[in-house]
Amino acid sequence: MPKTRSLVQQIQRNWVAYFFISPFYILYALFGAFPIIFSFFLSFQFWDGISPMEFAGLSNYLDLFQDDLFWKALYNTLFITVFAHIPMLLGALILAFIINTGLVRFKNIFRTVYFLPMVTSSIAVSLVFLTLYGVRYGFINYFLTLLRLPTIDWWGGTGFWIKPAIMLLFIWRWLGWNMVIYLAGLQNISPGLYEAASIDGATPRQTLFYVTLPLLKPVILFTIILSTIGGMTIFEEPFILVGWQGGTSYAGLTLALYLYANGFEFVRFGHASAMAYVICAFIIILSVINMRIFGFGRKE
Repeated sequence: MPKTRSLVQQIQRNWVAYFFISPFYILYALFGAFPIIFSFFLSFQFWDGISPMEFAGLSNYLDLFQDDLFWKALYNTLFITVFAHIPMLLGALILAFIINTGLVRFKNIFRTVYFLPMVTSSIAVSLVFLTLYGVRYGFINYFLTLLRLPTIDWWGGTGFWIKPAIMLLFIWRWLGWNMVIYLAGLQNISPGLYEAASIDGATPRQTLFYVTLPLLKPVILFTIILSTIGGMTIFEEPFILVGWQGGTSYAGLTLALYLYANGFEFVRFGHASAMAYVICAFIIILSVINMRIFGFGRKE
């Protein structure tokens, strides 16, 4: 009781401060907390948005794991996540090293140029790439024709080129974002550590592997977790390029696209909500695995 009374007295004393910060909490409750809680409740219901809800128990979750399209979407999403983010993160790290050297001039210009794709509308970028990928009049196929190379049917055939098309767009858009994060990490490393390593006779290779990369581990882990979240929830790029069906043979169908299809094409909101929580669970599991690999979260 004394603690409760003390808390009430503090609120009464600082009511002006609570009044000014209340809009954030009200908006978060309406547009953040409520949708999360309601979606969890909805995942145990059969509902088409109009008819009365019907309790489903675990049926939505069980049906999801028996759905062949769900496993197809999961495979596509993991494929795009892994094979897009490996070159993207490595490329961003290399660019950050290059720009961080004293030999590069106009660093701010390079940072701005590489970062611009990230602040550009994803819809606009996807439409531009859709034009570049044009089978008959696209710039890429036109360039291949000039080189007397066979053109690429990006959307037809077996659908083999759909994933590379999505990955190229994804890499181009997020390369600069990760580069800026790595560059900030590199600039926070004390020059004195490099001087001490040089005095001790460390080679550039030893300095890289025993000084720079260990100190960048938290930054690298941060980008990997963000990339995992971005890859598992990729939606705009494949939606603009191939639509919610994922193109030929569902080759571009991702988890986010299939979630959208369940909710707004098939009108199965309970199924879509269950899928959202399954995706969230996958992201948490992958993030924990990455943290364990990097040595974070272990008890000393």
